[in-house]
Amino acid sequence: MSSAIRHPRDFWIGVIFIAVGLGAVFTRGDLAMGTSLRMGPAFFPVVLGVLLAVIGAAGVLRSFFRHGAPMEKLHLKPLALVTLAVVLFGILMRGAGLVPAAMVLVLVSAYASPKFRWKEAALLAIGLAGFAYALFIKLLGLPIPALGPWLGF
Repeated sequence: MSSAIRHPRDFWIGVIFIAVGLGAVFTRGDLAMGTSLRMGPAFFPVVLGVLLAVIGAAGVLRSFFRHGAPMEKLHLKPLALVTLAVVLFGILMRGAGLVPAAMVLVLVSAYASPKFRWKEAALLAIGLAGFAYALFIKLLGLPIPALGPWLGF
């Protein structure tokens, strides 16, 4: 039995783009939209969500006309680890601070790779945490704690 979908990768990435884009549009809560001249806090996420959904719809439509390779096996471990890394970053930012949160982000997401090595990942985590500290706290002056209250600071 043949499928109308000729390019499964384009189809599924289009579906994901549509889901994420519509998620951004419909989870804005009670934030005001505003106008294009006086943008409210929901304006930017909603516009980006709509654009992402339109790009996804174009990918889904293209999948019916363009031939492509079949889908490969879905690797859930890397997907779950990268998602976990982002969630941990969000949780750790307020309590542990930028430096530990950035280090955990790099270490957990690097562990998703089959070429993971502790020494290289630790050096990358230290380098990225130092760069984030220098850029966001020192250079831009953002009110983000480098080390948070969970660590006694």
